[in-house]
This record gives sequence, C-alpha cells and structure tokens, in this order.
Amino acid sequence: MDPILEALLALLLMVLGAAFGVVLRRVLPDDHLDTHAKDIVRLGAALVATITALVLGLLINSANGFFETQRSEVRRIAADLILLDTILDNYGPQAIESRRMLRTSTEIFIQQVWHDDVRPYQYSPLGSKAHALFDSIATLPMTTPLQRTLHDQAVATAIRIAQSRLDLYERSRARLPAPILYVVMFWLTALFASFSLFSPLNPTSIAALILVALCASAALLLILEMERPFTGLMQVPPRALVSALPPLP
Repeated sequence: MDPILEALLALLLMVLGAAFGVVLRRVLPDDHLDTHAKDIVRLGAALVATITALVLGLLINSANGFFETQRSEVRRIAADLILLDTILDNYGPQAIESRRMLRTSTEIFIQQVWHDDVRPYQYSPLGSKAHALFDSIATLPMTTPLQRTLHDQAVATAIRIAQSRLDLYERSRARLPAPILYVVMFWLTALFASFSLFSPLNPTSIAALILVALCASAALLLILEMERPFTGLMQVPPRALVSALPPLP
C-alpha cells in the first residue's frame, strides 16, 4: 500500500477510536465510569502511550539509518562507475565498446531501482547487459604490462559494482513488516478511545484530538517513506548515477 494511504488509514482509525470512546461513554452504566475505572484506564493509557512512543522512536531511528545507508550506497556505486570508466578510458580504444555497455547497463539499473517497471521472474537483477559488460571487460586484449594492470583493476571494480548493485536492488525492496505497523495503529486507536472515554468533547478538544492524530500519522508517514528510499516523497535521487558517466564523444 502507498505510504500516504497507510498514514491516512492510521489517521482515520485514530479518529474512529476517539468516536468509539464517545459512544462508550454514553452507553456504559455510571458505575463503569467511576473514579476507579478512570484511574485504571488512565494508567493503562499512559503505559500504552509510553510503549508506542518508544516503538515509534526506534522505528524512526531505524528507518533513518536505512535511508542514509541507501543514499551512501548510491554514492559509492557512482564513484565506482566513474573509476571503472576512467580505467577503461586509459585502457585504450579497445575498451570503447565496454564503456558504451557500462552506460547502457547503468541506465537499465536506474530504471529497475527507481521506476520498478520490470516484471518479476523475467529478468536478472544485474540484467543481461551487465553480464555482457563483465564478459567484455574480462576478454579485453592485454598486450602491454599497463593493460594487464588496468585489466585486473577493471575486473575487480566491475565485480564490486555488481555486488553493490545486487545489494542495493534487494534492499530497495525491503519493507516495514506489516504486523509492526498494524500493532502500532491498534495502540494509537486504543489511546484515542481512552482520551474521549471520560471527557466530554467540545470543538476545542475535537480540534486538539485531530491535530494530535495528524502528528501521529505524520510520524508513521515519515517511517514508511524512509523505508522506501527510491519512491515517494523522500526518495534518494538517482542524480549521482546519472551524472557519473558523461556521454561518449
């Protein structure tokens, strides 16, 4: 589900929870809403609020770490692409075709990660162009000692790029486990029900509850957006990869 829709769902559940608390306050007998019941509900709500705050803090910290790791990985791949292209440029005219293949495979990789328009089970994450690129680099002629050195460096760099691409591609599909999200939504819904269970609502308190619900759903939206670093509102831009390889003359 889209992060914005999930955040809106959480907002709706919290508002419904508050409405449910109002209904309960009207239908429950008075002895169910005495001082002892009020103390128990408030203490329980305080405990749930503390647990929810801790979980949300941990999720935000984890999502931010994941987002920054993915951004650093993109920059590292871009740096390796520049290095590999420089090595192939120094290799000589024999490597011009490999340089062209490097640009083509990079464009396909950007399309796979940022646009996700490739059907599952019908492709290799590296892509056929990447395999052809590696074969092209591995079979470059080595007629001088300099070419032998450059060849070894090019192969090692190509392998490192392939490993980074696979790691980035697989982690780009990682998602927050659904049970965690649903449990947090349930906790928030229960909290909002407790807020309106003992206190009559007026326009000011209703506006305050909606504002608090918006803040809580915004926190969930931040977590969900950072867990999807290549789509949505807070995505890692592909600019570093796009600008890494200038067009060949």
